[in-house]
Amino acid sequence: MQLSGYDRAVSGRLDATFAALSDPTRRAILARLLQGDASVTELAAPFAMSQPAISKHLKVLERAGLVSRARDAQRRPVKAEPKALVEAAGWLDTYQRTLERRFERLDALLEELQSKPQPRRPATRRPRRARSQ
Repeated sequence: MQLSGYDRAVSGRLDATFAALSDPTRRAILARLLQGDASVTELAAPFAMSQPAISKHLKVLERAGLVSRARDAQRRPVKAEPKALVEAAGWLDTYQRTLERRFERLDALLEELQSKPQPRRPATRRPRRARSQ
């Protein structure tokens, strides 16, 4: 299947978003930033890792469009950018709706099958096994 330029761009952004979110440290950083802007020092505080390691995680999040950095006098606050999350959630929502429709059809089929009287099967006898002597 050939993707249009727009679809390739969306696919690339989704790839970057999901790759960035695949790491628990980056998810924790993003969760913290959704509560409000923070400095790298503030973001590094709850983790047993250096500020340069946190900065590497921030670069991945930044490339995915999930965070941005600004300059505020001496401070360089990091800010969550929810647009990429909204796009990923929209993509997931499409599949969730599809799966929900499939489950609804499966539920309807199960109800239909359960409401029909089931024919009784005749009892089958197992052949006797020969006893060893």
